[in-house]
Amino acid sequence: MKGKRIILAALLMLTTVGTWAQEELLKYGDFESWVTRTIKESGIIGGKTKKLVEVGPTMNYTPKEYVNQGGSPWGTSNVYAHVKGISKTNTSVYKDTHNGGTCIKLQTHVEGVKVLKMINIHVIAAGSLFLGNMVEPITSASNPMRYLNPGIPMTRRPKALKIDYKIHLSDSANYRMTGFGGKKVMSYKDYPDIQLLLQKRWEDEEGNIHALRVGTMIHRFFKSTNGWQEGKTFQIHYGDITHESFYRNWMGLVTGESSFYATNSKGKQVKIIEEGWADANEQPTHIILKFNSSCCGAFIGAPGNTFWLDNVKLVY
Repeated sequence: MKGKRIILAALLMLTTVGTWAQEELLKYGDFESWVTRTIKESGIIGGKTKKLVEVGPTMNYTPKEYVNQGGSPWGTSNVYAHVKGISKTNTSVYKDTHNGGTCIKLQTHVEGVKVLKMINIHVIAAGSLFLGNMVEPITSASNPMRYLNPGIPMTRRPKALKIDYKIHLSDSANYRMTGFGGKKVMSYKDYPDIQLLLQKRWEDEEGNIHALRVGTMIHRFFKSTNGWQEGKTFQIHYGDITHESFYRNWMGLVTGESSFYATNSKGKQVKIIEEGWADANEQPTHIILKFNSSCCGAFIGAPGNTFWLDNVKLVY
């Protein structure tokens, strides 16, 4: 009889744990299907035909301006730019292999363009994958963040993010390269990172988008991994975390030049104004989830930093 009670208690415990630890694979988050884009660049910069991949259903996509396909929630930093009549692409996100299937690879590199075989322009381009979409075409190198529309509606309260990943940190210095004035060595290091923010958003009468930070999980990878790390979880913390022992200044509210953008009800890209921290029990309206091969912002990074990623899940 005692043995039966022990077995029953164990079964109840397993049932409880199974109910708590529900995992949801995000749509296309196993990276087993891909959209292939084919874009011909302008003759003045060489006229090459480039192949870009996006996360979505298996298909070929011919328009230059990309719109998420098949209900895919994912955008990437593979982009098409059309500046002053010149068509150009950037590729910093790639398809790779993992456990007999495919995964996604994000890599920081130097993107170069030669105009009329004489003028060389070089910029740092990081690899990014995010929930949301890119607003194409890119028409200016000024404030590139305004073309990125990270975040999708989310009213649930996940406990953690779960992923398979692999990290390679480059031996390169951390450079700032904007295409103007050469390259500058930064005094701080560059690392791949994950940004997961749960926000409660609202829009005012002028179309400005405001937000309170409901949940936070921001993780930087300070060393390379020894191969793949399978099924690793990263806890999401709710409410004001500024007094927690793990808090670092790069986990704070996103403001100023670092602000994220969103499309308001008038169809305009505007800054998301994070005004403060929500109560720990608040319900979010949106999630921002962004994976980056470099954490330092536009045109800054260590060439060669690489972040492989697979099986993106939320844990409840």
